[in-house]
Amino acid sequence: MKTDFTRTLDSYTARRDEIRVVEVPPLRYLMVDGHGDPNSAPEYAEALEALYPLAYTLKFASKRDLDRDYVVPPLEGLWWAHDMAAFTTTRDKSAWDWTMMILLPPWLTAEHVAAARDTVGARKAGARLERVRVDGLDERLCLQTLHVGPFDHEGPVLAELHERAIPGRGLVATGKHHEIYLSDPRRTAPEKLRTILRQPVRPA
Repeated sequence: MKTDFTRTLDSYTARRDEIRVVEVPPLRYLMVDGHGDPNSAPEYAEALEALYPLAYTLKFASKRDLDRDYVVPPLEGLWWAHDMAAFTTTRDKSAWDWTMMILLPPWLTAEHVAAARDTVGARKAGARLERVRVDGLDERLCLQTLHVGPFDHEGPVLAELHERAIPGRGLVATGKHHEIYLSDPRRTAPEKLRTILRQPVRPA
């Protein structure tokens, strides 16, 4: 059986026009950090050019060597700025900091990642694999919803989440804004893109 984490983990479930509370378990990811506009910053393209080959090499190695097949999880991103208004309202992309990441199955070890890194490095000499790290993320209590449409139209949904839903439920935001890209923008019309918008929170 092929494991699909978007179906086995409740934290990958979200609905449009519904902001729900979700308890996210501690998870490990392949991560790359960067700064700047994802549409133009060279380091953003470099991050994806390192993440995806490594993620798929790990998938094939898991199936071949461990007899454990899985669907490569979707791309995810943590986003923040010195002034969060640059992200939530003014959308000043040049001021954004980010961590792009892909979930790492729990049965894969540091040794598996190191071997995959060597394999990809031998095949793609230009890949910035040294930027990829393995790290855990422990978000726990979160609010999240599903945004359908272009990324640049997230503003009103983010305003609803941060300005009304979080304080309205007696919560405060903690950690970093988290997005999960359920659609491939290379193959999906902008108006049909599906993105989970998540914010870790705690009681006020």
